[in-house]
Amino acid sequence: MGKTADLTAVQKAIIDTLKQEGKTQKEISERIGCSQSAVSRHLSGKSVGRKKCGRKRCTTRRGDRTLRKIVEKDRFQTLGDLRKQWTESGVETSRATVYRRVQEMGYRCRIPQVKPLLNQKQRQKRLTWATEKQHWTVAQWSKVLFSDESKFCMSFGNQGARVWRKTGQREMPKCLKSSVKYPQSVMVWGAMSAAGVGPLCFIKGRVNAASYQEILEHFMLPSAEKLYGDEDFIFQHDLAPAHSAKTTGKWFTDHGITVLNWPANSPDLNPIENLWDIVKRKLRDARPNTLDELKAAIEASWASITPQQCHRLIASMPRRIEAVISAKGFPTKY
Repeated sequence: MGKTADLTAVQKAIIDTLKQEGKTQKEISERIGCSQSAVSRHLSGKSVGRKKCGRKRCTTRRGDRTLRKIVEKDRFQTLGDLRKQWTESGVETSRATVYRRVQEMGYRCRIPQVKPLLNQKQRQKRLTWATEKQHWTVAQWSKVLFSDESKFCMSFGNQGARVWRKTGQREMPKCLKSSVKYPQSVMVWGAMSAAGVGPLCFIKGRVNAASYQEILEHFMLPSAEKLYGDEDFIFQHDLAPAHSAKTTGKWFTDHGITVLNWPANSPDLNPIENLWDIVKRKLRDARPNTLDELKAAIEASWASITPQQCHRLIASMPRRIEAVISAKGFPTKY
């Protein structure tokens, strides 16, 4: 017969109290709902230090430490890879045991956070830029019209390799997946400010300086008119070749528009990236089957973004700046 559950601290206290009142062991056992032998063992002190039952643990502490080192060496290994290396180290066990051990260590299998690769020069430029903008107020950031392009795909199922990490390790360098931009397929251009979002532009093919200036003429200017009216504003875009072309710079000069200097590879500083994430999360539920359905779903999701959401994102700019300074130019969680 298997071992019954141990008495709780409350049950033990009740037994002691009833015994002092002169109750018999049988009366006490009936009162608290346990066996008479359990009452007897407690009163005699024999219930202390009882041996635990159950199957003996098949791995040692030393073996578990070896597994921890294997996991931390490469966070992107599959469960099969972990088991293979653990077996090679001398610990023969099942995949289920491997999974239980990494769970016990606090690791969970998660989709890795994607961050751009930054060299020392790029990190220094980000840090310098953040230091220059450190004292900008939310009111000053509200004058900035943020813009960006984003790629939308028909399929959202395959998200690549997963990573073993613990709670709070999402931004740990070993747990990050490096991203590199390769503009391809159909892209969407959009703009936002503290007042809301502007109209979307669906881009066909690659973007060059000429096509980008068409976007500025037919979509950026209407966005500025909608969100700022006759007020002055500062335009933000990244350092993509079409954006930094001389003819594009001349276009801004001819139109009298001030452009915000921007550090390379800094999507974490651009609040519109959060809006793209919102739209893409909604698309996972919509599951469009055709290009027309995809465009309609994107437009519907974009139109549902409220001015309040945009204002909250713009209000986060001082925190984003401080995060970059604290991280010494490295990518941040935003």
